[in-house]
Amino acid sequence: MLHRRSVLAGLTASLAAPAVRAQESYPTRAVTLVVPFPPGGSTDVIARVIADAMRLQLKVPVVVENRGGAGGTLGTGVVARANPDGYTIGMGTASTLAINPAAYKTLPYDVLGDLAPIGAIAEVPNVMEINPAMPVTDMASFIVYAKAGPGRITYGSSGLGSVSHLMGEQFKRATGTDLVHVPYRGIGPALGDAVAGQILVMFDNLPTSLPLVQAGKLRALAVSSKKRLAALPDVPTFTELGIDDLSWTAFFGLIAPIRTPSAIITTLNDALNNALADPVVREKLAEQQATVTPGTVEAFGALMSREIARMKRACEVAKISIE
Repeated sequence: MLHRRSVLAGLTASLAAPAVRAQESYPTRAVTLVVPFPPGGSTDVIARVIADAMRLQLKVPVVVENRGGAGGTLGTGVVARANPDGYTIGMGTASTLAINPAAYKTLPYDVLGDLAPIGAIAEVPNVMEINPAMPVTDMASFIVYAKAGPGRITYGSSGLGSVSHLMGEQFKRATGTDLVHVPYRGIGPALGDAVAGQILVMFDNLPTSLPLVQAGKLRALAVSSKKRLAALPDVPTFTELGIDDLSWTAFFGLIAPIRTPSAIITTLNDALNNALADPVVREKLAEQQATVTPGTVEAFGALMSREIARMKRACEVAKISIE
């Protein structure tokens, strides 16, 4: 009997050993980083900086795969349904991890139930901007102009339930103005029409809009950061203007399928935080007006929970509910 137990114990150990070794040696092949938006936007740019830096940390390729659509829910769903082995991870944003679960009546996944936090990457401010042909020069004159013609001013967004949509609705409520929402399939087409004057107002992450503002193609009226930005020193913050409801930044972080082993999550978190400590990475992100926010797995998970609750309150007030 003793011999039989020894054999069984040895067999069990031998079967378990490959799994243990595979986990301990992770990663042994390329890791796919799913970006739930098309190329060119803030999320994509930041993802590519992080992918390149984590490649050096993990010693394997980190391949960016853009899976845009449905306000980021398509790509996020790909991550939620992926094999939880650490080889498919995703970019999470304020839109996909907080606004979507607050705004959509149903999602094909549960953010807190199907996705595991890896770690926060950075946060970026948002900006309110207008077509420069509008006969206004600052926020005060814009509000007067908007109230004089309810419903005549259009604002664009990257889609229903996006950061730009929620900011627009919050702005309307905070200022008592009546702007007409025009949703687009992505921020690029919306910005293009704002420059062309097809729509008049945009609320956007600063990185994608900054070149247009600096070139004079759009005029910035306010930024959502706590203090004025070096890149736009003459543009006041929403707080300065007394519009505190819009004083929030967009966050970015990494996520994985929920059942990904904790040891793999720890490896990815370490690689991410080491990447964010690199001065070259910090400089590249600073060029995108992003402030790095390294931290623990637990801290990012707490941020996700906090932001979902906050955005649910905001969506209820703004009466945003998407089928």
